[in-house]
Amino acid sequence: MNIEKFQESMYKLIVETSTNLPKDVRRAIKEAKERENSGTRSAMSLATITNNIQMADENVSPICQDTGLPTFKIKVPVGANQLEMQKAIKNAIALATKDGKLRPNSVDSLTGDNSGDNLGEGTPVIKFAQWEKDYIDARLILKGGGCENKNIQYSLPCELEGLGRAGRDLDGIRKCILHSVYQAQGQGCSAGFIGVGIGGDRSSGYDLAKEQLFRSVDDVNPHEDLRRLEDYIMANANELGIGTMGFGGETTLLGCKVGVMNRIPASFFVSVAYNCWAFRRLGVQVNPETGEIQDWLYQEGEKIDFAEPAAAEIAAAAEASEAPAVQEAITLTPPITEEQIRQLKVGDVVKITGRMYTGRDAIHKYLMDHEAPVDLNGQVIYHCGPVMLKDDEGNWHVKAAGPTTSIREEPYQGDIMKKFGIRAVIGKGGMGPKTLAALQEHGGVYLNAIGGAAQYYADCIKSVEGVDLMNFGIPEAMWHLRVEGFTAVVTMDSHGNSLHSDVEKSSLEKLAQFKEPVFK
Repeated sequence: MNIEKFQESMYKLIVETSTNLPKDVRRAIKEAKERENSGTRSAMSLATITNNIQMADENVSPICQDTGLPTFKIKVPVGANQLEMQKAIKNAIALATKDGKLRPNSVDSLTGDNSGDNLGEGTPVIKFAQWEKDYIDARLILKGGGCENKNIQYSLPCELEGLGRAGRDLDGIRKCILHSVYQAQGQGCSAGFIGVGIGGDRSSGYDLAKEQLFRSVDDVNPHEDLRRLEDYIMANANELGIGTMGFGGETTLLGCKVGVMNRIPASFFVSVAYNCWAFRRLGVQVNPETGEIQDWLYQEGEKIDFAEPAAAEIAAAAEASEAPAVQEAITLTPPITEEQIRQLKVGDVVKITGRMYTGRDAIHKYLMDHEAPVDLNGQVIYHCGPVMLKDDEGNWHVKAAGPTTSIREEPYQGDIMKKFGIRAVIGKGGMGPKTLAALQEHGGVYLNAIGGAAQYYADCIKSVEGVDLMNFGIPEAMWHLRVEGFTAVVTMDSHGNSLHSDVEKSSLEKLAQFKEPVFK
């Protein structure tokens, strides 16, 4: 094999996977958009999502800022040099990271040090298998941390909230899958896709679940019982009303694929791999002699181009007034006063213009025991680990900057807001009761941005004005950003109200309707 050409082919696969959603995923998102009621928060979210997809196409930049853990599944003819191929893939990963197509995302589990090039022990994941065909089948999935954290595994029999007992049968499996969708809420960037693995042990079950995500959204399961199960889940999961970003709405699930393997008598696992709407999964067929791409996978059928009207739809949705629609956007310019915050309520759409600061896990832990490097009184913290590139003059530029899942900061957030006088926090998926109580006591709000919309929000960032704590690595540093028209929805206010709590409660009530047996 021409290993240099193979490395080039892998680089192309990485860039396309990061920046260009496959056709089957685009069609699923289009169908969801058409189902949603106009003028609602979910409609605004889907308009933002489709606008983001289009911007990623045009900019050849990451759809989502979160690289996740790059996972390759590669089938090779007998005799292929897998060691050389592995080296080429790692070189391609490092180059794509250097070029700003991937965020440096490989962190030493003991020291917290970021390798800076997405390489390290266990990263990326590369799984080879031999087959008798005469070409290389290389597939890649970039599954972000927000949706990875909503993976779940059940050991049957078990008791499930809202659904009662799930036994060791098809009906128990059905209950587990419905519960997996419920528990994800908006934290996994719904509407999403799920892969389900039935059987195996704890590790092989999860691997089987992730394997299902490599199936096309449009395929039909050849196993009759599994086909019926997939159809049932797709017909009923959207009845939970969780909706896009957990805002409530008509579409919660975009795809469900189920696989099965044998198990031992003592164990019965149902493993679910949750994937966000930014379903970055592509594949190529490669000539084993030349190393060149012969064909692209997941590209059958119509390609949906989400063109300019999406921007107008966002504005229209933000100005709509019918319930439960969003209201006209409110402009906030930091530093923000407590009086301004107390006037906001759940459902309000805000647009921030001025300075904001990023802060994720490392920053929040640091701020618990140290003073802030900047004055945060009246300011906005953005839960974001951006993709950044430095130009030849040494200036930083934002290449992708969507929100991170906020619930990880629940142990710290309320204390930090009160300690430093922070008035607003932006993230996705909402936060818990400790933060809600602090918002009410201190006078603060939680603003939900659209998860995965990394290009849309990067466009709102007009300049990078500084950075602190770079020793934590690019994703975890505190970036000083100048923004204009940065749009988000108030989902937790200073009066004790939480849209996330409301949607979770209502979806649990709806989940209970699926308690009775369906499959005999």
